[in-house]
Amino acid sequence: MVCNSVSHMWSRDEIDREFAAYQDRAADAGRTGDWRAWADQFTEDCTYVEHHYGTMHGRQAVYEWITGVMGDGLFREMTEFPIDWYVIDEDRGWVICWVLNRFADPGDGSVHEAGNVTILHYAGDGMWSYEEDVYNPASFAEMVDGYVAAKAAAAR
Repeated sequence: MVCNSVSHMWSRDEIDREFAAYQDRAADAGRTGDWRAWADQFTEDCTYVEHHYGTMHGRQAVYEWITGVMGDGLFREMTEFPIDWYVIDEDRGWVICWVLNRFADPGDGSVHEAGNVTILHYAGDGMWSYEEDVYNPASFAEMVDGYVAAKAAAAR
């Protein structure tokens, strides 16, 4: 894990700009299903903690995990990941945000999303060395069930 020492290595503007690029890559991946550019923004030796799927080490492991999860079945329909709010600790290079994991319109115009806290550590040069996603699995299960029901109802 990344230490919490004060770095002062990057400006708030740089971290903010790179966080915007992080969001753009997630939006592109959600639209296209191609997660390569999203995974490539992590350092080769990154750590990614996902509370349901475990801890991954290294960019390639993150890429294999994300393409497997987001390319499988129902999760192919989770296409948007807007950020509701975020804070930047520029002294340490951390970004903490609330991500909305949103499914595509099921056909009736309803919105099905669940949020999670994402913790990112900036490593410089447009790269992230750490990500951790923290969420309530029950909220996600409820959101998925609602989406499946809405999609079925809209198809009738």
